[in-house]
Amino acid sequence: MKLAAESILTFPRELVFRTYRDQLTELVPYLPNIRGIAITSRKDDPPRTHLVNVWSGGGDIPAVARAFLSEKMLSWTDYATWDESEWSCAWRMEAHSLKEALHAEGNNRFLETPEGCRLVIEGDLTIEGKKLPIPRLLAGSAAPAIEKFLVAMIRPNLTEVAKGVAKFLEAQRA
Repeated sequence: MKLAAESILTFPRELVFRTYRDQLTELVPYLPNIRGIAITSRKDDPPRTHLVNVWSGGGDIPAVARAFLSEKMLSWTDYATWDESEWSCAWRMEAHSLKEALHAEGNNRFLETPEGCRLVIEGDLTIEGKKLPIPRLLAGSAAPAIEKFLVAMIRPNLTEVAKGVAKFLEAQRA
């Protein structure tokens, strides 16, 4: 299933790109659905930077609900290759739960605009029904429903990260 989001940030493209790439952990206070981001690997090979980040979600989930959700259900690893010559980031996400069944990958493009920067996020999220921990009979109908649910949950979070970058940069300017 297609995953897409778009945001306009009123800051220069270079600043938005480098903030997103280099200061991600500092953005956590500006991301309501994220409890933490840990950088587990970084390799600079100009113009590319390869990053592996572990995200912990659940920031705005009530504590009582979080008690029923495992840490695995609220975390994922993000493998990203940032290319400063193309102002883009190719990414792949690996969920810590449903690891074998869920696949997500895509590309972020940072486009220069008169207002500043337009961030375009495009990707694909797929669920392999046969690899879900459910009876095979249900797998075919469950996979599309789970994809639709996850895309509906993830799409707003993609724009929230862009809003977080804008709030962070505004705070830096003040």
